[in-house]
Amino acid sequence: MSKVVLAYSGGLDTSIILKWLQTEKGLDVVAFIADVGQAEEVEEAALKAEKTGAVAVYVEDLQEEFVRDFVFPAIQANAVYEGTYLLGTALARPLIAKKMIEIAAKEGAEYVSHGATGKGNDQVRFEISAIALNPDIKIIAPWREWSYRSRSDLMAYAREHGIEIPVTKEKPYSSDRNLLHISFEGGILEDPWTAPPDDMFLLSLSPQAAPDRTTTIEIEFKGGIPIAVDGEELSPAALLARVNKLGGENGIGRLDIVENRYVGMKSRGVYETPGGTILHVAHRALETITLDREVLHFKDSLITKYSELVYNGFWFSPEMDLLKKTISESQKYVNGTVRLELYKGNCMVTGRKSPNSLYDPEMVTFEEDDVYQQSDATGFIRLNALRLKIGAKLRKKL
Repeated sequence: MSKVVLAYSGGLDTSIILKWLQTEKGLDVVAFIADVGQAEEVEEAALKAEKTGAVAVYVEDLQEEFVRDFVFPAIQANAVYEGTYLLGTALARPLIAKKMIEIAAKEGAEYVSHGATGKGNDQVRFEISAIALNPDIKIIAPWREWSYRSRSDLMAYAREHGIEIPVTKEKPYSSDRNLLHISFEGGILEDPWTAPPDDMFLLSLSPQAAPDRTTTIEIEFKGGIPIAVDGEELSPAALLARVNKLGGENGIGRLDIVENRYVGMKSRGVYETPGGTILHVAHRALETITLDREVLHFKDSLITKYSELVYNGFWFSPEMDLLKKTISESQKYVNGTVRLELYKGNCMVTGRKSPNSLYDPEMVTFEEDDVYQQSDATGFIRLNALRLKIGAKLRKKL
């Protein structure tokens, strides 16, 4: 029998898909579980895949690689989609696709498959990444083939085939969790006017329930990459886990947005990204004293493009390779430490220092100085206003 590598999570969709690939497609299923920080779900999913009939199960601990090679480069780029979304789901998909293709080569599998719906972004991210890495791979996308049209249909299928399901009609949320964030969508969240229930959140306290005291932390960066928290150097995954805990305890990182999916529709998503929020704020603060003005402004102009490429699934593209090299070059002198205060959902910068700081106290002081000639500003202003002066005189004559 031909083999298919299935990106398997143990959730409702991929549990059904594993059985469907066997019974409807006649394929041997190799289940691939990517551990990108979903904690206890991994071991449970592996057991479930075996029970459902997978001929092989791969569990790959990708947490360090995920944070080092995907999350931290996005931090360097200040990548935020549509001004709000920190790309937690989108950043994990190319890594999962990469490993899926590697396992397919090892197993001699002709196909790969995933549980993304025909309406979502993940189908695009998985498949574009897979094709970029192996142009000959064949892809099976069950949600675009089978007759089922809703998760209610899948729940009925699961009951019929004796498959345990983690979703109930009382809480029909679809969630995706990794070390950077957790997302929620579906069910009552499909109504953008309905507030998310507080008991849904897993990574953070509500700001109202957070402590009535300030938590002060310091984050050290080297080359735009966070390397230490409060003076303790940590691996990428351990560092993100640390700031996740600190952020979650202080009600930081909750987000409720309506975003524009790549496939054309708007979608409501609720996210928790406590550590990512802190790292973005800290990195941005450090750049303000270490980057030249024009470099900073030019780099800012690339945020939208970088974020769209991540969101739309083009991590393994020539334009993304070029952007990543550009961003990396800009980060050579982004070294130093940022101090932040965390308080009831707020993340406030209270200090920043760097051995590469371009901030010159002697230059900006309001006291007497010997380094700046204030009279130089006269000609500077006149030259910059010249075209406006000419235009204004012309309009007066009309």
